[in-house]
Amino acid sequence: MILDSYFLILSTMATDMFAFMQFMRATLLPLPGVMEKMHFEDPAFYVNKKIMANVKLKDELVALHTLEREKWMAADPDTFFITDHYRNYKYMLVRLETVSPDDLKELLITAWRNRATQKLIREYEEQQL
Repeated sequence: MILDSYFLILSTMATDMFAFMQFMRATLLPLPGVMEKMHFEDPAFYVNKKIMANVKLKDELVALHTLEREKWMAADPDTFFITDHYRNYKYMLVRLETVSPDDLKELLITAWRNRATQKLIREYEEQQL
């Protein structure tokens, strides 16, 4: 039931940023140590005082911390890409209009894992048991 509502939210997220933000919050805020606050004019999600996801409201994109951006960009360059601004950083832009719900959720949790402390990761893994 909950999963069905996520897919409904994601199916409309390219045209409804409110629904997209609901999905982001439902996915990220239950993870240990996550905070949401503004980064310049856009909402961002932090763990361990580090940005892991920055929503670009005007462009309907999300910038995600990733260690595997080449893999994602090679698989679907229309959805996953970088601009010159991100070339020297471990971030990738994700187009909300074309990203699949499963891919986005995987990327968000992986971004959290990449930025979280080992203590927070253990806490998360214990919650999953």
